[in-house]
Amino acid sequence: MEFFKHNKVYDFMKIANYGIVLSGILLIVSLVLFFKPGFTYGVDFAGGTIIQLKYTKEAPIAEIREKLNSVPEFEGAQVSEFGSKEEVLIKLSVTTSSVQNSIKEQIEELLAPTGEFQVRRDDVVGPKVGNELKEKGMMALVLALLAILAYVGYRYEWRFAIASVLALVHDVVIAAGAIILFDIDLNLEVVAALLTLIGYSINDTIIVFDRIRETIGARSGQSLKFIINEALSATLSRTVLTSVTVFFVVLTLYLFGGEIIVGFSLPMLVGSIVGSYSSIFIASKLVMFFGFDIKKYNEKIQMAEKKKLEKKRLREMYEKGRV
Repeated sequence: MEFFKHNKVYDFMKIANYGIVLSGILLIVSLVLFFKPGFTYGVDFAGGTIIQLKYTKEAPIAEIREKLNSVPEFEGAQVSEFGSKEEVLIKLSVTTSSVQNSIKEQIEELLAPTGEFQVRRDDVVGPKVGNELKEKGMMALVLALLAILAYVGYRYEWRFAIASVLALVHDVVIAAGAIILFDIDLNLEVVAALLTLIGYSINDTIIVFDRIRETIGARSGQSLKFIINEALSATLSRTVLTSVTVFFVVLTLYLFGGEIIVGFSLPMLVGSIVGSYSSIFIASKLVMFFGFDIKKYNEKIQMAEKKKLEKKRLREMYEKGRV
C-alpha cells in the first residue's frame, strides 16, 4: 500500500536538521527529569506491599489515609485512586517475613469501618528481591543495546551500528522521561515496555538501513545525502503504515486497558512515535555525521566479493585434485 508518490524523493536530510534540534531539547528535558524529580520506584524495585481495594461505593480516601497513619507500621502509606472512584491502591514500605496474607488481614481489619470493600490484589516484594530485579532489569536494557551494536556492526558497518544504538538510546531516554513526567512507577512493566520499544525501533531502523545499502549498490555515483533520501522515500509508506497501526493499538491499550497496564502502554505510546521519527531523522542523519564514505564502502564490498570468489575457486580446484 503506497501513501506517497513512489518515484518522488523527499529531502528528509534537510528536515533532519530541525529534528536534531528537537531531539536535543527533548533529551535535555528528559535528563533533567532524571535528576529532579527522578524515578519513583515501584514495589518491584523498591520492595514493599501493594494492596488494591474495590469499594461498593466511592472510596473514602481521606478516611483510609487517617486509619493507616494511626498505625505506626503503616505510617506514610501512599493511598491513591486507581482507575475509578471505587478503587484504591495502597502502597506500603513494609513487608512480612512470614506469609503474604498477614498484612492483607491487618488491612482488612483496620479498614473495615470505612465501608464494604474487596481486596483485588496484594503483592509483597522484599527489598533484596527488589534490588535484584532492578539490577537485572537495567542489565537487560544494556545487554540488548550491546547485542544490537554487535549485530548491526557485523551486518553493515560500524557507523551504522553506532548510529542505530544512539537512536535507540534517544528513544529510551525520551520514553523514560515521559514515565517521570506522568508520574508512573518504574517497575518490571516499564522495563518490558522499554525492551519492546528497542525491538520495535531497531526493526524500523534496520529496514531503512537495508534500503540504504541496496540503493548504494544501484546509485554508486550519487551523493550519500541523495541515497539516504531515496531510501527513506522508498520505505516511507511502510514506515507510516506500521507506525500508525502500532500507535492506535497502543493508544487503545492506554485508554481502555486501565491503570494496571499504564506502565506498559504509556512508554510504548510515546515510543511508537519517537521510534519511527528517530529511524527516519536521527539514525540516518548520524550516518552522515559520522562521515560514511560510499567509495570506501564499495571498495570494501568488492574486496569481500573478491575474497569470496577466490575461496570458491580454490575449493573447486581442491575438489578436482588440482591443489
